[in-house]
Amino acid sequence: MALSRLLARPLLASYFLANGVQDLKDAPERAQQVAPLTDALAPAVENATPGSVHVPQDATTWVRISGALQLAAGAALATGKMPRLSAAVLAATLVPSTAGHHRFWEASDPAQRKEQMVHFAKNASLAGGLLIAALDTAGKPGLAWRASHAVHDARREAALLGTKAKAAVG
Repeated sequence: MALSRLLARPLLASYFLANGVQDLKDAPERAQQVAPLTDALAPAVENATPGSVHVPQDATTWVRISGALQLAAGAALATGKMPRLSAAVLAATLVPSTAGHHRFWEASDPAQRKEQMVHFAKNASLAGGLLIAALDTAGKPGLAWRASHAVHDARREAALLGTKAKAAVG
């Protein structure tokens, strides 16, 4: 593994490990901040899932779920276990978390608005880092490239076998 990945993954994960702990520790307080978002999203998620899937309606449960996901995926990213998947999971938790906690557009106080904009921009930067990590193939070809080349190689192999078969018969 490249030294840059060895250092960058734990550094990127550190925010999510700390945030996940805070989400679990202070879930009721944090839930008050995100309640407007969870109140709007929970019914939409419930409508989009099969009837057998229980979708929590209270903000505290959503905060705890987010915290647990951030801890698990953050630990996986920091240790290099399934780094692409863990980065994608962290990005998926970051979007609603940012929208719930840093609603700068609602702040009336200029100082508070500025502070929330800084946090929003920080989270946007983290999302960019997670996107890079989620798409990082560590110098190896990605799945789409491998699939297209496998098809090309199979066609070439089939054509070669066909030519050999015609020569053997003819």
